[in-house]
Amino acid sequence: MKRSRSAGMAPLSAQQKWKAITIATLVLLPAFWGTLIGLVSVASDDGDGVANPAAFIALGLALVPFAFLALAFLSGHPSAPAATVKAMMVFLLIGIPVSAVAADAVTGLVAGAGAGGIVALRASEVATWKQRALGVLFACVYTFVLARAAGAIILLSVPAFPFTSIGLADHFAERRQARELAEASPEG
Repeated sequence: MKRSRSAGMAPLSAQQKWKAITIATLVLLPAFWGTLIGLVSVASDDGDGVANPAAFIALGLALVPFAFLALAFLSGHPSAPAATVKAMMVFLLIGIPVSAVAADAVTGLVAGAGAGGIVALRASEVATWKQRALGVLFACVYTFVLARAAGAIILLSVPAFPFTSIGLADHFAERRQARELAEASPEG
């Protein structure tokens, strides 16, 4: 079921959506990297980790709500503060179990951030939450496979996956709708 837009709200332009996604991703970068530095240091058996991994984990997790806040406000979400709180709850509810099942923190972070991003990013006129969830699922599977195939180098790029996957899901839904409208028009 599609979410209906609020009365009097202009549709979210592609430029506004990608600006929100870009800025929110830039906020998400240090959140992911801080959390992962801390978690890898805790799991490290050889003692090569950082001196205080808990501080890195805490800082990283403390920055996550700001990424959702940026995504909600910059996309013009009608209730951005509430969407940010819901996004953070979804981040935890999805991210923790996915991390446990995947047996790695990075896949759980992508899943949690993507799920929270679905809530925080203003609803598209065309795409449904199911299409967005499939985009996030693809990003999670891609992250899971890359983490095992490419190793730690993927940690540099994975923060771009969650919000970008939502934007791409919206983009593909909009393209499909435009194609269907063109085929249905008598001139097409």
